[in-house]
Amino acid sequence: MSIIEKILTPDNIVFMLKSAGYSVIIAVVALIFGTIIGIIGAMCKISGSRLLRGIASVYVEIIRGTPMLLQILMFFLGFPTLVRMITGVGFSPNPYIIGTIAISINSGAYSTELIRSGIQSIDKGQWEAGKSLGMSHGMIMKRIILPQSFKRIVPPLVSEFITLIKDSSLISNIGAIELLKSAEILGGRYYNYLIPLLCASVVYLTLTLTISTFARKIERRLAVSD
Repeated sequence: MSIIEKILTPDNIVFMLKSAGYSVIIAVVALIFGTIIGIIGAMCKISGSRLLRGIASVYVEIIRGTPMLLQILMFFLGFPTLVRMITGVGFSPNPYIIGTIAISINSGAYSTELIRSGIQSIDKGQWEAGKSLGMSHGMIMKRIILPQSFKRIVPPLVSEFITLIKDSSLISNIGAIELLKSAEILGGRYYNYLIPLLCASVVYLTLTLTISTFARKIERRLAVSD
């Protein structure tokens, strides 16, 4: 039996695909919460409050100015240490939960800028039209500005989703078994890392190409709706 046949058994293939599923789930959850954080952050950055703008700006600069791996390690290693220093009680965080939280917060910083730029790209006449109809600021944002902004930020959000799928591999550093980690495990088991890593590359490429194709279809539909 060749090394390829030894590695690419049905059980090992299922193991890698299951791990790929974790990568996708982490990316989806991080994108959802990152987008929510991004909306809040964007609202703060364009608000009339200097305090809110300052808080949002500091958050964005810190997150975008430090490596995601550092942020993941800070949450996984630093947060339990802080809790133990304060309460005297130690605990071991779940790597999947901590990793997803860290990636969500990281994504939120980038989404903040994406959404802010999308909102500010809408012509000011839209605001004036809404005000002339007696609509409140919140109503204008909800019914006029955000729907139009969404069409413009779909492409960069899809790119962010693809990035999150690839960046989910970083949580392997804290013990989570996702796609890349599964390839490393199989490589160590059979003393051959090339084949598992090539398989992981194929899965990553398949996921990103599929998402990109789906995104282009959405963009065309949104363009037609304009």
